[in-house]
Amino acid sequence: MKSIAEKENMATVAVRKKEVTRDLDHCDIPYYVSEFVEREVGNDYDSLRKLDNLIDKLSENKKQLEEQVLTVSSEVPKRIQNALKNAEDSKKSLSLLLEEETLLSESINSHLLKAQPWMEDLDVLINQVEEIERHLAYLKWISRIEELSDSIQQYLMTNNVPEAASTLAFMAELDIKLQESSCSHLLAFVRSTVKFWHKILKDKLSSDFEEVLTQLRWPFVGPPQSQAFGLAAPASAPDVYNNLEMLFCQLLKLQTSDELLTKPKQLPEKYSLPPSPPVILPIQIMLNPLQKRFKYHFTGNKQTNVLNKPEWYLTQVLMWIGNHAKFLDDKIQPILDKAGSSVNAGLEFSRALVMLILEKLAADIPCLLYDDALFCHLVDEVLLFERELYSVHGYLSSFPSCMHILSEESCFQRWLTVEKKFALQKMDSMLSSEAAWVSQYKDITDVDEMKVPDCAETFMTLLLVITDRYKNLPTASRKLQFLGLQKELVDDFRIRLTQVMKEETRASLGFRYCAILNAVNYIATVLADWADNVFFLQLQQAELEVCAESNTVSKLQLGQLASMESSVFDEMINLLERLKHDMLTRQVDHVFREVKDAAKLYKKERWLSLPSQAEQAVMSLSSTACPMLLTLRDRLLQLEQQLCHSLFKIFWQMLAEKVDLYIYQEIIMENHFNEGGAAQLQFDMSRNLFPLFSHYCKRPENYFKHIKEACVILNLNVGSALLLKDVLQSASENEPTLNPNQPSATAALNELGVYKLAQKDVEILLNLRASWPNTGK
Repeated sequence: MKSIAEKENMATVAVRKKEVTRDLDHCDIPYYVSEFVEREVGNDYDSLRKLDNLIDKLSENKKQLEEQVLTVSSEVPKRIQNALKNAEDSKKSLSLLLEEETLLSESINSHLLKAQPWMEDLDVLINQVEEIERHLAYLKWISRIEELSDSIQQYLMTNNVPEAASTLAFMAELDIKLQESSCSHLLAFVRSTVKFWHKILKDKLSSDFEEVLTQLRWPFVGPPQSQAFGLAAPASAPDVYNNLEMLFCQLLKLQTSDELLTKPKQLPEKYSLPPSPPVILPIQIMLNPLQKRFKYHFTGNKQTNVLNKPEWYLTQVLMWIGNHAKFLDDKIQPILDKAGSSVNAGLEFSRALVMLILEKLAADIPCLLYDDALFCHLVDEVLLFERELYSVHGYLSSFPSCMHILSEESCFQRWLTVEKKFALQKMDSMLSSEAAWVSQYKDITDVDEMKVPDCAETFMTLLLVITDRYKNLPTASRKLQFLGLQKELVDDFRIRLTQVMKEETRASLGFRYCAILNAVNYIATVLADWADNVFFLQLQQAELEVCAESNTVSKLQLGQLASMESSVFDEMINLLERLKHDMLTRQVDHVFREVKDAAKLYKKERWLSLPSQAEQAVMSLSSTACPMLLTLRDRLLQLEQQLCHSLFKIFWQMLAEKVDLYIYQEIIMENHFNEGGAAQLQFDMSRNLFPLFSHYCKRPENYFKHIKEACVILNLNVGSALLLKDVLQSASENEPTLNPNQPSATAALNELGVYKLAQKDVEILLNLRASWPNTGK
């Protein structure tokens, strides 16, 4: 029996151990059943008692599932049936709509066929009506123009000139409205009618206006005091001025027709003049006698028309503008204001006269373009003329000016060439001058703070003059070209200074070397100031736009330009700063070598055997330190007199840093000190070395931190030195602090006033102390 039971048990275990594989492609019920039995029964055969409950539970689940299936199977057919019914209804509705659409389409086609003859007849009638309307409109326009023409004639017959002028102005406006029309004959008729009456009215009004001007002794070609009748008020003056106002207003009404019929004289497009409206008609008539005088004197073979005297016609125009300014402001401007015109009489008068200058320059410049002396003289006179025109007479930068003529390509390139040529000649002369390296203000202390040599000041004045000459150019691109010339000149001057500096390298403390250094510093300082000037900031913005369009610089450089981190002179300033630093370094090294040579005896001082402070009645300077300190004093005084304040400040700070490290590394760290030696070192430094620099700062010891802190360590009393040594040893050996109140190494050093020296350096300095008490260690 036992063997049979064992066999059954083994068979059961074998069956359990047999794995049931899962079929992933089908609903694998055996797999799920096997999983369920394994989960509910497992290896516990006693759990077979639960089979009744398990069967009941599964039966209940089965019943619920069957009910759900029955419910769903009963609802689905109803939904499908409803959907099919809706589809059938929609199909029937669609069929009815299609039938209706077919009937309606047939009806429309039939109606169109019947109406086609009517449409063709109607189109013919409509075309005829439109043609008749066009003819009628054409005739109305002709009738309207004829009516206006008849009105003008009637007004003139009754000597009602103001109404005639108003009617002509209205006719001119109609002419403008008709410009888009394709009726060429109508346009020609209107234009010829306007031209006919315009000539009659203009001749009549011009004649009367000129007669009034003659009564006022216009134009005022003499000095202001000779304009008595034009500006004063004799008995007949009120009538004259009333006639002047009446005729001026009537001529203003002819402005529209005059602009239609008269094309103003324009200079070639290469001069790129800004667009400007024609000069108003009454001002044109007032300018006629002046224009005749100008052409008489400054054209043809007259003795006053010479290329080497441009100042004659430029000065003449300025005199005319000045002589007539008061009359225009007092008598003409009120008339314009009363008429509702926005024109400024003085500016309109000036603009018309300036156009004469522009025509004259355009004719003369090609004749003297390659004569440097004549061309340079012309440019100088034109710039003087422009300056007075803008500053004295309030000329507007938006108007055409002489700078537009000078900006023409061939003329502008010649201007740049001549400007550069004369600037280089000036640089040659200023550098070869005997007083090139002497300051003009050397005897005036308050003025000579920068100690600027004459050549540097003259050069920056030259650059400033060039800026004044080109700052009124009309376009940013032309200004940028001049800015490029200025940069070239700065770089050329820097190279020349470098060449002279190299000749003076052996005498780096000499007067000329220091003068060159002052010049470099002055130029860099002035350029940095100019970089914040509004004019150069505008040029920087223009340069940014040009660079962005041409992609000639990196995004980083564009960002720096846009954020104003850099300036238009940055490249030049950086080169000058580098040269300044090199020259200062050479001077510092020279003085430092002298100091080292003078400190050789001091370096060999017997620091171990010097008497203590208690053994001396009075502490005195070490005799071996005297040469070093005298050298320092003499060189500091010499360079303070020869260098400007800012340069000398950099110099003595650089020198102090080198002396500090030298004494610390080569004297202090290379010797051992007894108590007297340490005290003597501190006396030499704090009472003699440091005070040499007290003229230049309040606390000179702050520039000798290595020496100052080394003296502190070397002069600690024995107890403090021992305590500090223990603290540093404990910190370096990473031993746990027995006393939690004991300070850290850094805190202990800071408490003594030691911040610069590292912990290892302090340990070395403590070991340089010669006398330590026997502590029994």
